[in-house]
Formats: sequence, structure tokens, C-alpha cells
Amino acid sequence: MSRSSDAARHYARDNANRFVGELDELLRIPSVSTDPAHADDIRRTADWLAGHLRELGAENVAVMPTAGYPVVYGEWMGAGPDKRTVLVYGHYDVVPAALEDGWDTPPFEPVVKDGKIYARGATDDKGQLFIHVKALDSFLKTGDGPPVNLKFILEGEEEVASPNLRPFIEANLDLLRADVCVISDSSMPTIERPAITHSLRGMTYVEVHVEGPHDDLHSGFYGGAVHNPALALVEILAKLHNPDHSIAVPGFYDDVVPLTDAERAEIAKTAMSDGELKTATGAPAPWGEADFTLRERVSARPTLEINGLLSGWTGPGAKTIIPARAMAKVSCRLVGDQDPHRIYEQIERYVASLAPPTVRVRVELINTGEPALIDFNLPEMQAAARAYERGWGATPVFTRGGGSIPIVADIYNLMQMPVVMMGYGLDTDGLHGTNEHFSLEMFQRGIETAIVFLDELAQLPR
Repeated sequence: MSRSSDAARHYARDNANRFVGELDELLRIPSVSTDPAHADDIRRTADWLAGHLRELGAENVAVMPTAGYPVVYGEWMGAGPDKRTVLVYGHYDVVPAALEDGWDTPPFEPVVKDGKIYARGATDDKGQLFIHVKALDSFLKTGDGPPVNLKFILEGEEEVASPNLRPFIEANLDLLRADVCVISDSSMPTIERPAITHSLRGMTYVEVHVEGPHDDLHSGFYGGAVHNPALALVEILAKLHNPDHSIAVPGFYDDVVPLTDAERAEIAKTAMSDGELKTATGAPAPWGEADFTLRERVSARPTLEINGLLSGWTGPGAKTIIPARAMAKVSCRLVGDQDPHRIYEQIERYVASLAPPTVRVRVELINTGEPALIDFNLPEMQAAARAYERGWGATPVFTRGGGSIPIVADIYNLMQMPVVMMGYGLDTDGLHGTNEHFSLEMFQRGIETAIVFLDELAQLPR
């Protein structure tokens, strides 16, 4: 390990309380991207991050407009043109949260208890992106800076599927050019079982709309003569899966890259038992494709899920109607090399083939995201593994993530650079749920690991 990275690590430890206090400030801004009422908060968060980057010594810092919420850019190129350049991605927006949702404390008033900081965005993703900011801070306060160049791209629309980020990247390819991208927006099973995510699932999200009569009907007058749209909808939905729990949409699995023996062996290192699934979810028993393990099902296999149903009377008491329409929200998590738009077309055709003549059915595409699959044998991936061993204190496993981060595939495909996903959260951090939190020990270990990762990258040949 270089002297500069060793000094930066010591500085990070000595200033741990200050770093947590700064994170507290960031977490207090309710940067909820899905709610237009928080538009000013989103911009206030972008300004806060830009100001903080300037204060610690980053250059060319700017809050850059998009068609939606802004991107915060900053760089430190002091290592020189002959050194590697690392692009750091993070997102500063969060999902909605309110005390009445079941939080123990107000979600935008951070509280530290039992070694954890509780607040919306603590682990997803303000706490994790701030790790890289503090790694740069630690290098700059203890010497001439990190041994590689750094660029930051921090966006405010990840929680609404990043609709404006790809156009931003396409318009700024030269500005963002780098040798490798690092993203911290994922998690590990336990603090002693770190994980490097080398695959993320993509997304096809649709709505299935079924319409019947021109208005809600009295079920006593027309029941038995008019096909109930709610019934027609659930009849269609029931045929989206086969009896063996595989997806029945023709062609759905055509482009799925088969798991290799080496990948299955790596996934098995974080195996999930039936008991662990029950404890984590409260579900009475596991479900899914019998030929795949639980961990493979939730990370390396595509899915089709019904996310929401809407039809008829849902208020208190009885209202005996035949509803005029029904709707289901359906999402598909996709794996390499599935094309989100092709999946939509396959679903659309299949649903049309199931639609009876007694109702009108349409499938509307809501959003998409491409899957990402990155070789974990790449030098940058192995450098990340060594960084965990040195900085975290444990050997990581390479794992496939079950969720979706749209930017990963965009960076990998548009910029032709490896994307290393170094998560510093825990699977149990409650992201998107109530009482989201982030371990302060993991925050500290994350900063030290990020410091060592830059040191490891500097030693790779260009």
C-alpha cells in the first residue's frame, strides 16, 4: 500500500465524526424525485453537493441541467494525463418517506442509534455516494491527492428510472471519458461477507388495461351477461406463468445467457436457505423455478411480477357493480442478453392472443432498462477484490444483483468501460422501506476501501 493511501485512511478514521455530521446535513434534504412538490429540494441537494465538492478541492464543479433534474459534475485531474481516470457515479434522489408510513422517527431528521444512522437515503444512495466524496477529501487533506484522476457524476432521477441520464451521457461523452466507472449502490448479506456485483437485471414495466362496458354496471341487472373486466384481467394474468412457475410468454427466455458452472459456484457462496427466505420475507414457503437455487432465482433469472391491481369498488362496505375497466401493473426483471423492448413486444403479442372478444385489452409500456453483465475476471474487478481484502478486511464474493440500476448498462455500452459495483450497504438496511439505515462502521470501512481501490487501480498497467 502506498504511503498516500495509508495517510488518507488514518485521516478518514480521525475525522469519522465530522464525516457523519456532513452526511447528516445531506440526509436532511428531502430530495424525493417522484414527487414534483420536492423539485426545489432536489435542486437544493444538487447545490449542496456541488458546494461540498468545491470546498474539499474538486475542480470544474457544475450543476448541469437536463430535461429533468440536474446532474452534479466535478473532477480532480491532479494525478496527470498518464494516470488512470475513474468515473464515480451516484444518485442523490430518494424514494418517498413519511412518518405515517411506519417510521420510528421522522425520515428526514437523521438519528444515530445502535451504531446506525436512520434516515431516508442513508444507504440508498446518499451514504454510499458520500463514501467516494470522503475518499477524495481524505487524499487531498493528507497530500497531493489520489494516485488516479477522478470524475463525479451524481444524478437526481435514479429512483424514477433515470429518464434523462442517457441523453446527458451521450451529449457529454468527452467530458465523462474515463478508464473505469465505480458505483456504490448495492449491498452485502452481512458485514463480513462483502460482495462485488458484476451483474444487474434490466427492466420491462407495463400496464395491462382491460375495458368492457362503457360505465360501471349494476351487477343485479347485467351480471352473467357481461364479461367482468376484472375477471377477464385475472384470467389473463393467471396464464402468464406455467404450472412449473416458469414464464409462459413465448420467446421470453430466448436471449437469456446460460449460467456457467463458475458463475453458479460463485453464486453458491452466498446461498440462501428456505429458513433465511422465510425470516427475511415472512412468506410461508419458497416459490419459483425448481431447477435453480433461491439465490439464482433472485439474481440470475428473469422474472415476471404483478406489482399492482386496480378495478371496481375498493372502499368500505359493499357496492355491487361490474366495473367498466381493470388494470394491472406488471414488471419483468431481465438478465443478459434480454432486450427490454423485445420483451415488451412478446408480452403484448401474448396478452393479445389471450384476450377474449368480450373485452378490449391493451398493453402499455411504462419504462425499460437494459440488463448488465460484466466479466468478474477483468483486472479492474480483481483490483476491487483486493481493495476489499485490504480496506474492508474480508475477501469479497462476486455476485449478481437482483435489482436494476439503469446507468450501469448505459455506461458499459455507451462509454465502453468496465463498471465496478462496490456496495457498502447491508441487505437488511431497509432501503425503500421504513426505518432505512446505514451502519456507521460500514460507512467508515467503505471510505477506507474506496481509498485502497484507487491505490490498486493506480498499479494496473494502462
